Amino acid sequence: VQLQASGGGLVQPGDSLKLSCVASGLNFRSYTMGWFRQAPGGEREFVAAIKWGGSTIFYADSVRGRFAISRDNAKSTVNLQMNSLKPEDTAVYYCAGGSRIINTSMKRDQAYDYWGQGTLVTVSS
Repeated sequence: VQLQASGGGLVQPGDSLKLSCVASGLNFRSYTMGWFRQAPGGEREFVAAIKWGGSTIFYADSVRGRFAISRDNAKSTVNLQMNSLKPEDTAVYYCAGGSRIINTSMKRDQAYDYWGQGTLVTVSS
């Protein structure tokens, strides 16, 4: 199983960025996909997650209204559109996939089986 995240970079406050994660080696259509992030010196935290069918989505309070998660099951891809970026969004962003994750566990990193390598997002003027 491989999860390949991409799209990170250096942007200014207020800018937008789109992260993508392509999965291989798993039945993507049946997996819950999530995005987590880890800031320098911080712990890994939940950002957003989307159920296999796309009908159930959760966001962290800190990103709700600015970020949007989506998935394309035909391309085994999950995306994270990030708008109105702030310096506090600076972190390494990881995509993760898990099967049989109940809704109440979608925000818990321990619920996910597979993780990508991370992509760095830096928001700075």
